[in-house]
Amino acid sequence: MKLDKINNKGQARLFKSKYLEILTKTHPLIIFGIYIPIIGYMLYYSKVALHYSFRRITLTYFGAVFFWSFFEYIAHRYIFHLVSDKPFWQKVGYTMHGNHHHYPRDKQRLFMPPVPSLIISGGLFTIFYCLMRGNAFVFFPGFISGYLAYASMHYAIHAWAPPFKWMKPLWRNHHLHHYKDEELGFGVSSTLWDMVFGTMFNLAKEPEDREQVKQLTFDK
Repeated sequence: MKLDKINNKGQARLFKSKYLEILTKTHPLIIFGIYIPIIGYMLYYSKVALHYSFRRITLTYFGAVFFWSFFEYIAHRYIFHLVSDKPFWQKVGYTMHGNHHHYPRDKQRLFMPPVPSLIISGGLFTIFYCLMRGNAFVFFPGFISGYLAYASMHYAIHAWAPPFKWMKPLWRNHHLHHYKDEELGFGVSSTLWDMVFGTMFNLAKEPEDREQVKQLTFDK
């Protein structure tokens, strides 16, 4: 997914139909409004209807959050950055993720919009249920909570400066992914898997001078 130019203003046009175009955009509060009730109900159902212990729910939930971080890395590296010579798959790739690299500050597309989000999450819940039956009612909320944390972090990285000094490496790792080398820095909510799989930027060797950093961040 090599782009000739990165635009820090504006947004891509993905569909000719204005109605389909509307469906490609969303606000974070809409996504939270959809998933928070689902998360709450499934956890309630797990306790009240399935009679799972608090310990079981807690361990499964946080295990799923951790699993999300691995899924996030794999999906970003091998699905979102899929390279193909076929026009159809190039279109799919641009619609799914390439437009974000083209217009990284487009805040309306930093969260997956409701329709594709619900279709994908519904498919994932079906897979989880087939694999783990009732445990899916705990695992899925943890997995989606991980997604919401990731999407919120992604939004913050593209919209604001890091609020705490210890978060700066996370910001820089993702900025460098966009502006220097898209084959490194696939972690967004965490750099853990970048370190495990050797795709972490060597931040100690990256420019810290403000004039150089301008070339890598959203100060343009």
